[in-house]
Amino acid sequence: MSRVVNAHRVATLVADFPRSPAYLGLADSLRVLIGDGRVGVDVRLPSERDLSAALDVSRTTITRAYEVLRESGYAESRRGSGTFTTVPGGRRRAHDRSLMPGTGGEDAIDLNCAASSAPPGLVEAYQRAGEQLPAYLSGPGYFPLGMPALQARIAASYEARGLPTVPEQVMVTAGALAAASVVAQAFTTPGARVVVESPTYPNATRAVRHAGARLVAATVDPDGWDLDALTATLRQTSPRLAYLIPDFQNPTGQLMGDDQREQLAGALARTRTTVVADEAHQALALRPGLADDMPSPLAAHAPGAITIGSASKSFWGGLRLGWVRAPLADMDRLLQARIGLDLGAPVFEQLVLADLLDHADEVLPAHRARLLAGRDTLVAAIGQHLPAWRFRVPDGGLALWCELPEALATATTAEAERRGVVLAPGPVFAVEGGLDRFVRIPWTAEPDRLEEAVRRLAAAWEHVTSDAARAPTRRQAGRVMVA
Repeated sequence: MSRVVNAHRVATLVADFPRSPAYLGLADSLRVLIGDGRVGVDVRLPSERDLSAALDVSRTTITRAYEVLRESGYAESRRGSGTFTTVPGGRRRAHDRSLMPGTGGEDAIDLNCAASSAPPGLVEAYQRAGEQLPAYLSGPGYFPLGMPALQARIAASYEARGLPTVPEQVMVTAGALAAASVVAQAFTTPGARVVVESPTYPNATRAVRHAGARLVAATVDPDGWDLDALTATLRQTSPRLAYLIPDFQNPTGQLMGDDQREQLAGALARTRTTVVADEAHQALALRPGLADDMPSPLAAHAPGAITIGSASKSFWGGLRLGWVRAPLADMDRLLQARIGLDLGAPVFEQLVLADLLDHADEVLPAHRARLLAGRDTLVAAIGQHLPAWRFRVPDGGLALWCELPEALATATTAEAERRGVVLAPGPVFAVEGGLDRFVRIPWTAEPDRLEEAVRRLAAAWEHVTSDAARAPTRRQAGRVMVA
């Protein structure tokens, strides 16, 4: 059933839209709202009369604005029903075939990818970046370490978190995964041991393996890190690197406290292990007040640490930028490794990210508010439809790590996919196998889609736990996880 957005809500969202001419300004504002999801797809827009009164403009202005929306593919008229939102290409426009190869139809719900739609303010950042771009066109456009202006802004963000950093300690990359690949190439050799958490983000472990390193698993339980066990692993294996996610760990959502970071730093120093701290989710604190009271960066406790950051989770996955922050003495080594992979990130995207960092106090709160609404919707839906599933509600990040009563995660996700919901079972995140009692469920979709996804997931769970469905199930091949 289609949803409805009332005139008052639209008036609040468009606020001070440009009025020269008013119909174009209103149409442009509505296009942005539909594009970034604040007004969903297949939503009935207010009647021309109601929106005219709410905005205090003529009905002709609304009529012409709706015409522009229809002509540009962002709305359609349905006889006797009104005007409904659409997007050019439909919902499937946002799905790469490699991400959802076997799931057809616009009704498919992608919960395999833990990434959200663009937050409010992104379009404006791109527009401002476009105004700055001409000043860079007279140069060659290559910045192997990153544009100085962006390096400076990233360095300032660490300074604000209590970690002294100069721009020369920052390398901008084409995403956090590219950053992990550069670090792995620079600091490992074939056969070298690298400690990684299990469960963990699988693409990062692939990057380490690709460099020829041997992975040593350190378990992260649903209740957090066992630092005594991790310390013993460091002492017994003498690893070259330890790749850890201390901030809203993917997939468990755990947050390592300052006391734990200090204890870990001591163990790293004693074993002369370089730690790589992946902070891709660091900006996604959802508990009230936590964003201003996050633990210090791991590098503040372990001065030799290498830190990876990401714009994809803080802002938008389509902004393919990440960065490495490292001691000055390591920067040349990182640069030499990077040149073997690529020659720098795109200039335009770097301008966009620099602008977003300047406006982070405006963009991030709205982004976190959307994620918080999604998290609470998902928690409530699982509590209602899958009460036997256990999970801890994280204080931030992007997903729930759910423990099932039986080791049927692979079978359940395969059945869910047949019902149009794509998500990742625990074994995807396991370094050494196992974890088939767990499923990762991101809360990044729209609330109504999350509720529908959980209803389908509950039906899938009921099916696989019935006596008739106990045969082993293999997960479909060809799926790619990007986040």
